[in-house]
Amino acid sequence: MNDENQGTMARKPPVFDIYDYVTRLEEQVRLLHTEKNLIVSKNSQMEIEFQKMRKELDEMRKPPLIVGTAQEVNLEEKTAIIKNTNGLEFLVEFEKEHLDLIKAGSRVAMTQRSLKVVRVLNDIKDPRARAMEVIERPETNFSFIGGLKKETRELEEAVILPLLSPEKFEKLGIEAPSGVLLHGETGTGKTLLAKAIANKTNSTFIKITASELVRKYIGEGAELVRDVFKLAEEKKPSIIFIDELDAIGTIRSDETSGGDREVQRTLMQLLSEMDGFKKRKNIAIIGATNRIDVIDPALLRPGRFDRMVEIPLPDLNEREEIFAIHSGSMPLDDVNLRILAEKTDGASGAEIKAICMEAGMLALREDADFITQNDFLKAIDKVLGQEEEKSEEKMFS
Repeated sequence: MNDENQGTMARKPPVFDIYDYVTRLEEQVRLLHTEKNLIVSKNSQMEIEFQKMRKELDEMRKPPLIVGTAQEVNLEEKTAIIKNTNGLEFLVEFEKEHLDLIKAGSRVAMTQRSLKVVRVLNDIKDPRARAMEVIERPETNFSFIGGLKKETRELEEAVILPLLSPEKFEKLGIEAPSGVLLHGETGTGKTLLAKAIANKTNSTFIKITASELVRKYIGEGAELVRDVFKLAEEKKPSIIFIDELDAIGTIRSDETSGGDREVQRTLMQLLSEMDGFKKRKNIAIIGATNRIDVIDPALLRPGRFDRMVEIPLPDLNEREEIFAIHSGSMPLDDVNLRILAEKTDGASGAEIKAICMEAGMLALREDADFITQNDFLKAIDKVLGQEEEKSEEKMFS
């Protein structure tokens, strides 16, 4: 009997520890809470990334805005007549926040569907966007220019002296020339002269090529002319240099097409700006052309381009001087510049510069340390030979 009791007691299961079980469950609950918090945090980050991507996608799907110019503005009704780049005019609405910003002449951005003004743009004065070259003070000076001593003296009287010593003209009771027109063959140094004048007078150099004034849409060329003179007023003392003036300044005729009429509008705006030129101080205007025979007489009358300076091709001594300027920094080996000048009869300063550069390239190809007379002679044949070929092509085309 005692043995049976002892066997029963031996088979009795161990006592269950409830406290240990609860502790393990609590630990599991804490781990699950931690995992839940991590998942919620990741979900929030993913939601933020989703919203960001959705916003970027909406921006990509949004159509571009139309740019126009305000012609008339009604502040009471918050409406304006806007002309877009196609020349069409629309009556559009704008928000109250634009009330103090929008005015006649303001550039605005409109939605494509409703043409509602959503933004007022800043006035463009950036010369890169308006086809102008602006240099605060060019580094080019008269030492960069070979010859043209007589022409330089004329420009000193017509442009440099009025900018540096206007009181001398007032003392004598005379008016300085309104504008100077440089005319001559291509590459003779007209642009260099204008930059040298700006350098000597410490003026801002503003260059505009007249062909850039010929715009596609009505009124754009005239607007650009106004911008050029406005910029010159802000940057004075300044030099306005209009290259290829014959692109807009040709003699007007009665029979004109739509494109010709737009060129004439641009020309009329230029004439108008030059007529008011006397009121501007510390601003000079210089034009350049290689076709003075086609320039409209209205541009050449007194009060506009009333001083004309011909820039001729360099003579023998001037060509030698130009060779000396452009080869001054080159390592030369027994080079006779006089012979080079004799062999380049009829060449312009730009062609002589190209010859010097080509001679340097020939020496570079041979990995030479010096540039020889033979390099220059080969360069002359190449550069001037190409020019002769171009002349023959024009003749037979």
